[in-house]
Amino acid sequence: MAFSRNDNRNWKNWKPRKEFKEELLAIDRVTRVNSWGRQLRFRAVMVIWDGKGRVSLWTGKSWEVVDAIAKAVADAKKKLTNVKIVNGTVPYNITAKFKAATIMVHPASEGTWIIAGWAARKVLMVAWYKDVLAKRYWSSNLINNAKATIKALTSFKN
Repeated sequence: MAFSRNDNRNWKNWKPRKEFKEELLAIDRVTRVNSWGRQLRFRAVMVIWDGKGRVSLWTGKSWEVVDAIAKAVADAKKKLTNVKIVNGTVPYNITAKFKAATIMVHPASEGTWIIAGWAARKVLMVAWYKDVLAKRYWSSNLINNAKATIKALTSFKN
């Protein structure tokens, strides 16, 4: 585990540094109705990045919010996929489709920053892109748009 320290050169100020950058996309209350009543659970959608060009998106469900987030992060660590970054942007235009969601990712000139919808912007920010344009089509579903973005980022050829 890597360690970082504050400005004070004191051993008491040493803190463990996280190995993944984590971003919470959504927390939702989900209810399932059974014969004995309603069961309330929480669903957390997390995007993680390891700093070496690998990104992952996963969901976790639990009775508690903290446990749902921990499950999502633990499962996302197992399913990391490589993304390609060229000078802070994507190499070329690409369109990807996941279920009903379609997303177009386009390289942008330096200083443009990230211009994208909410789910795509979170994924692009976590994956450490700087200048990207993205447009989503046909779906407003958060998870499908995020997965379509990851599919677009992982489909670049060498």
